[in-house]
Amino acid sequence: MDATTQQLVDHLGMTQLPVEATYFVSTYRSVADTVAGGPVGTAMIGLYSNDPPSRSMFHRLEFDEVWHFYGGDPMRLVLLHPDGSSSDVILGSELLAGQQVQYVIPAGVWQAGELVDGGSWALFGCTMAPGFTGTCFEGGRIDDLLKTYPDREADIRKLGIPGGHDTSMPEGFAT
Repeated sequence: MDATTQQLVDHLGMTQLPVEATYFVSTYRSVADTVAGGPVGTAMIGLYSNDPPSRSMFHRLEFDEVWHFYGGDPMRLVLLHPDGSSSDVILGSELLAGQQVQYVIPAGVWQAGELVDGGSWALFGCTMAPGFTGTCFEGGRIDDLLKTYPDREADIRKLGIPGGHDTSMPEGFAT
């Protein structure tokens, strides 16, 4: 494992997300109230690395998700919209070069993320309100996504979930 990645994982107490294998640590989960069967809000810190490879596989959520860039190398979000269109968003610290430090992914959009080519690591956060629960997550299988988004075949083959693999979080999972 890359030395910086190991230091960040150890310092933050990160583990790997089921289905996706992104390094993460939950930092906030509301306890006072619930909405839609889950917490009012949640927050987590995530880490993409190139050694070992860590990325977000295609998935969609029932609620909007706000992404925040904290540091490291730029990262790319690949978005597959319900109308069949797609887009890329680069999160990073170079705002004047078009990178973003915060981006909202609307509910129902297929999303995946990875380091921009040549990067070593990126530290980011995700917040949701209503909060994340394993039941609001659906992983995207390669074969299913290719039917609607054939123009994104390379990204889907790289970041989609192969047939035979879980597309749901384990029962009771919550960040």
